Amino acid sequence: MALTDADVQKQIKHMMGFIEQEANEKVDEIDSKAEEEFNIEKGRLVQTQRVKIMEYYEKKDKQIEQHKKIQMSNLLNQARLKVLKARDDMITDLQNDARQRLVEIAKDPEYYSVLLQGMLLQGFFQLLEPKVTVRCRQQDVEMVQEAVNKNIPIYREAVKINIVVKIDTVRFLSSDICGGVEVFNDNGKIKVSNTLENRLELIAQQMMPEIRVKLFGANPNRKFLD
Repeated sequence: MALTDADVQKQIKHMMGFIEQEANEKVDEIDSKAEEEFNIEKGRLVQTQRVKIMEYYEKKDKQIEQHKKIQMSNLLNQARLKVLKARDDMITDLQNDARQRLVEIAKDPEYYSVLLQGMLLQGFFQLLEPKVTVRCRQQDVEMVQEAVNKNIPIYREAVKINIVVKIDTVRFLSSDICGGVEVFNDNGKIKVSNTLENRLELIAQQMMPEIRVKLFGANPNRKFLD
């Protein structure tokens, strides 16, 4: 039985509908797969960028923390230096005050003459030389000569040896010092410095640990004072 034109058209239309449906389903499938791949790729890119951002800010945080530590360390060091300078300034002021008091000692002839006698005798005993030269301030020459005259018998009696003492009247100690003497052996190569400044410096060195404790308290980081 032959198909009429209407039947042919109907079959063609049916086939076209089927093809169109399959095409639409295929398009939907492709769209769905493309969207899935897009979402996967987008998620991967987002995660990658998130990791990069986190790493970037973590690095920044570490840099900021390191910078803060450096700044804090610098501030602490500056504070320590200021404290140390303030302490050194206080020690210097204390030494200057002590030196000013030494100036007053030489202004008391009776006390100063006894002090000169002790300083000279100590110099004689330290050198133990038969000939010595004494150097002093020009204004102290007469007082030093008196002290020498008193010390020679004391020295002879103590060591059973004679001593010849010469006072240097050419080169004097500076008039700016507080007082005291320097005692030399015969050739001038050995010197005992017994000026008031020198004695103050020696005492300051010996007592500095004790002075620091008195002024600033004990240092918990130090086991020994010297």
